[in-house]
Amino acid sequence: MNLLNREMIREFFTRLEEAFAHPGRIYLIGETTQVWEGWREWTAQVEFAAEVASENRSAFEAAVESVREALGVGALEEHPGDLIPLPQGYRERARLAGAETGKRLQVYHFDPYSSALRFIARGDEPDYHLVLAYLDRGWITEEQLDALLAELLPNFSMQTIQQDPAEFRRKYKGLKQMWRARVSI
Repeated sequence: MNLLNREMIREFFTRLEEAFAHPGRIYLIGETTQVWEGWREWTAQVEFAAEVASENRSAFEAAVESVREALGVGALEEHPGDLIPLPQGYRERARLAGAETGKRLQVYHFDPYSSALRFIARGDEPDYHLVLAYLDRGWITEEQLDALLAELLPNFSMQTIQQDPAEFRRKYKGLKQMWRARVSI
């Protein structure tokens, strides 16, 4: 598999729009967002979530596979809401990924707060650095993240975040310590 830079990611979605003749929304996630925005140089795969009409889902999946194979790249469709409860307003906090996005397939960045919560739940060091990049660039604030987490914590269980909620709180505390160490330098 090839590593993907900004042009390759854009090429992936341009070809996907050509191969898929229906409207939809693509939400970039994690490193894909960061490469698209120029915060990092490359990523190992395209990570995204997609909203397409249910009757077009199989055609969409075939188009993704066709483009993935043609470009020789990795692609992972994963919706954060399948892994954690999403805070209210997540859809409205999605960010348009620029004027150059397609006409049928609109490209957005998934709600950075929901993405941050997903990465915190996964909780390895590269995930923390993804969240820190959102904080560094002002896409999320510690205060709003605290507020959304307070809203969500009553809904967390081993079933909803696939881990002990106390473990999530420990990971979140570690992330905040990393963030505070960065801003105090």
